[in-house]
Amino acid sequence: MSAELSAGPASVPGRAPRPLWALSLLRSEVTTVFRRWRTLALLGILAVVPVVVGIAVKIETSGGGTAGRHGSGAGPAFIGQVTGNGLFLVFASLAATLPFFLPMAIGVIAGDSVAGEASSGTLRYLLVAPAGRTRLLLAKYATVLAFCLAATLAVAVSALAVGALLFPLGDVTLISGTSVSLGEGIVRALAIAGLVALSLTGIAALGLFVSTLTNSGIAAMATTVGLLITVQILDQFPQLSAIQPYLFPHYWLSFADLLRAPVYWDQVQHNLLLQLLYAAFFGSAAWARFTSKDITA
Repeated sequence: MSAELSAGPASVPGRAPRPLWALSLLRSEVTTVFRRWRTLALLGILAVVPVVVGIAVKIETSGGGTAGRHGSGAGPAFIGQVTGNGLFLVFASLAATLPFFLPMAIGVIAGDSVAGEASSGTLRYLLVAPAGRTRLLLAKYATVLAFCLAATLAVAVSALAVGALLFPLGDVTLISGTSVSLGEGIVRALAIAGLVALSLTGIAALGLFVSTLTNSGIAAMATTVGLLITVQILDQFPQLSAIQPYLFPHYWLSFADLLRAPVYWDQVQHNLLLQLLYAAFFGSAAWARFTSKDITA
C-alpha cells in the first residue's frame, strides 16, 4: 500500500472513478468541515460582530452621540448611516470584518484543509479512494470557497437582522446621492456579500498551498494568518505604493462602488482579476506540491 500512496496523482490500479464520485467526495468534505466545532465557532464569532457593532451604535446614539448625524464619522465605513437605515449595518459590518476577521477565518479553514488530514493520519485513507489527488484537492478548495460564502453570509444576515431590529428600514441613499427602494438596497447588499466572498478566493488558495507544505495543521493555520497580517501591514505604507496594487487585500473595500449609481466597475474588476490570478498561481502551486507529496511519511 505504501507504494500506491506515494505514487503521485495516479488512482488505485483497476478502479476507475464513478461519474458521481466527485460529487460524493465534495459532499463529504463539505459535511465534514461544517460539522466541526471550530467551523461553527468561527461562524458564530463572525455573526456576533454585527450584533456588537449595532448595539454600540444604538447605545451611542441613544446617549446623544453623533454617529447617526454625520455620514463620515470615525469608525468603520458606513457607520454614520446606520441609525438612519438599518441596512447600512450590513455594509458597515462587512467593512469591519473584511480586513481581518473574515480572512483570518478563511485562513484557519484553508490552512487546516490538507495539513489537518495529514496530521490526523486520515489523508492516506482518503487517497485510497479512486478519486485521485487532483479531485481531492479540488474538493478541498471548493469546500474552502463554500466556507467563504457561508462566513460572508453569516455577517450579512446577522447584520440585516440586527439592523432591522434596532434601526428603521427604508429607501437607501447611495454614495452617489441617488435614492433606491429598500428592495433594490437588499439586492445590492446580497451582491456585495457575493463580491466579498469572491474577494477571499485569493487568501483561500494561499492557505491551501501552505497546507500542502506541512503535516501540521496548527503550523499551516498560523503561517497563513501570519502571511495575511504581513500583507495587510505592507498595504498600509505609502512608500510601498508601487507594489500595493498587486497585494491581494488592496481592492477588498472596492465593494463600496456597488453603492453608486451608476456602479463604478474599475476597482471591482481589478479586485476580481487579482483574486483570479492569486487563485490560479497558488492553486497550481498547491496542485504541484500535493500531487508529488509523499503522504506516507
